[in-house]
Amino acid sequence: MTDEPDIATATAPLVRLPLDALHRRMGARMAPFAGYDMPLQYDKGIVAETLHTRDKASLFDVSHMGQAMIGGAGAARAMEGVTPADLLSLAQGRMRYTQLLNETGGVLDDLLVARLPGVEERLFLVVNAARKSADFTLIAAATGPRLKLHLLDRALIALQGPRAAMVLDALLPGVEDLSFMDWRAFDFEGAPVFVSRSGYTGEDGFELSLRADCAETFVTKLLAHGDVALAGLGARDALRLEAGLPLYGHDLDATTDPIEAGLAWSIGKRRRAEGGFPGFAHISAQLAQGPQRMRVGLLPQSKAPLREGAELFAQNGDPVGVVTSGGFSPTLQRPIAMGYVAAAHAGAGATLFATLRDKRIEVAVAPLPFVVHRYVRPTSGKDAR
Repeated sequence: MTDEPDIATATAPLVRLPLDALHRRMGARMAPFAGYDMPLQYDKGIVAETLHTRDKASLFDVSHMGQAMIGGAGAARAMEGVTPADLLSLAQGRMRYTQLLNETGGVLDDLLVARLPGVEERLFLVVNAARKSADFTLIAAATGPRLKLHLLDRALIALQGPRAAMVLDALLPGVEDLSFMDWRAFDFEGAPVFVSRSGYTGEDGFELSLRADCAETFVTKLLAHGDVALAGLGARDALRLEAGLPLYGHDLDATTDPIEAGLAWSIGKRRRAEGGFPGFAHISAQLAQGPQRMRVGLLPQSKAPLREGAELFAQNGDPVGVVTSGGFSPTLQRPIAMGYVAAAHAGAGATLFATLRDKRIEVAVAPLPFVVHRYVRPTSGKDAR
């Protein structure tokens, strides 16, 4: 899950992030997104920031995302009423990726859910910025007054890249011991820092939730390391596209179900059998019969990228799909895209066509991800995937 910058003119005052002053001192180009003033890129630009993330470690400010905790016996079962994830088996200190679904199986949002350590049943949630108000209203209604939903006003930063663990362990000893999708609370100068070994770049890395008044001190210490540089939403979007990760509002929306989106892996075996979540009948049919369309990787045979909304055609001119995300890959040095294609045309290596600047170009269907993921996964157990 991630967010893409929206350069459209804001119609209301933008909310500033806890690290806003730091971003401006560091030369950030700011842009509005989901009501927030966000760093889009810094002086070296999106390509350099993307490549730095692949080689060393980049720090992204994602404090616009929604964070919350649910406490009380039955919290996991209550959340299973609105998501298809198996949360009852989620071990303490582990996270899962899932979706909020509507009654037809469409994705209202995608989110992360962590089971916190302790005697009391507690869940930590991270949702997308543009949906957080609607999401938390939906979750509060589903969980009821018996469970406590606490919205958190905390900074959220992501340190991503192959040097991230080494750098972060110097500030938070023991963080290198975490595996992908582990969650743990650490202490920084007397303040709790919630750390998950996760991210939406395809690289190894961490997301850290911390008090807003501690954020600049913490980030400044990270930036003092020569391997760490700031990166903006532009690089984050390029990285997640290279990693083949869907973006809510583009590759996922209320008309898209998890099966056609290639997210069947996120629906646990027990949930497939028992149901109990919105859209279960539709999801079951999709699993049994296969979806009519599929999210695929796309390689335009052109120098310019295909953008969202570009139609895809078969050899005979029949429309068979649409691009949902597209751009230039700094890592591969070529245009890449994702989109939905009719199942009969979704096989890797299939040739499709699109119109780009009034010219007909070939588009090859490609497997995802474009750039291999480098997560540090558990060696055994249900979440070792």
